[in-house]
Amino acid sequence: MTYELFYWPGIQGRAEFVRLALEEAGARYLDVAVLPEAQGGGVSAILRVLEARGVRRPPFAPPILRAGRQLIAQTPNILLFLGGPLKLAPRDDRGRLWTHQLELTILDFYLEIFNTHHPLGDGYAYEEQRAAARRRTRDFLAVRLPKFLGYFERVLELNDSRGPWMIGARPSYPDLSMAQVIAGLKYAFPSAGGRALRRRPRLRALHDAVFDRPRISRYVASGRRLDFNNDDLFRHYPELDR
Repeated sequence: MTYELFYWPGIQGRAEFVRLALEEAGARYLDVAVLPEAQGGGVSAILRVLEARGVRRPPFAPPILRAGRQLIAQTPNILLFLGGPLKLAPRDDRGRLWTHQLELTILDFYLEIFNTHHPLGDGYAYEEQRAAARRRTRDFLAVRLPKFLGYFERVLELNDSRGPWMIGARPSYPDLSMAQVIAGLKYAFPSAGGRALRRRPRLRALHDAVFDRPRISRYVASGRRLDFNNDDLFRHYPELDR
C-alpha cells in the first residue's frame, strides 16, 4: 500500500512525526501537498479532502493520512493506526496503550513549546504578543520544561531492556516523536534547552540514536526534510532563550 499524507507545504509541522514513522519503517507514501498543483498536489489537494461532501467521518484539519479508503486524522491517532503495520508499537493491548499514552504526553509537551511564542493564540502574530510570550516562556523554562524532561528521562530509566528506547529493545513511534521534539527544542531554545538537556543523558542518547538510524539519516540527508523555521511549531526568538 502507498499511504497518502496531507499537510501544509513549507513547514514540518505535526506531519513530521508521521513522516519519521513512515521513513523509519521504509513505508511507501506520497506527501501530496509537496506535488505541483498541476499534478494534483498543493494546498488545493488538502482543501479538496477537507471540503469533500459525502464523507461520513470527515477530518477536522491536517495532518490527514489516506490508507486505502480510510481517512485518519490527528497525529497520535495516525501513529496509533500505523504502529502495528509499521512494527513501531508492541502487539499486546497493554503495550499499545502505553505507547499511545506516551505519544499523547509528547503531544502535550510540544503544544507547550508552541505556546511559549503564541500564548494568546496563533491568530495573533508573535509581535502582537511579545510580553505574554516572555511571561509564558519564563514559566515554561523554569517549571514545565524540567517536569516534562524529567518524566521522559525516568521512562527511559525504567525501561530495563537494552538500548536507548522507551519501550522494549527496539524503537517505537514515541521514540521517533521524542527525538523530533528534542530537535525542535534545541532549535527554539539552543541555550536554555541545551542547559536542561545536559542533565538528561538518556534523552540526549535517544535523540542521537534516532537520527543515526540508517533510514532516518538518509531522509535527513535527502533534502526532503524541511529545516525548522519561524512559521513552524518550533520557533527561535532569541529574546525568549534565556
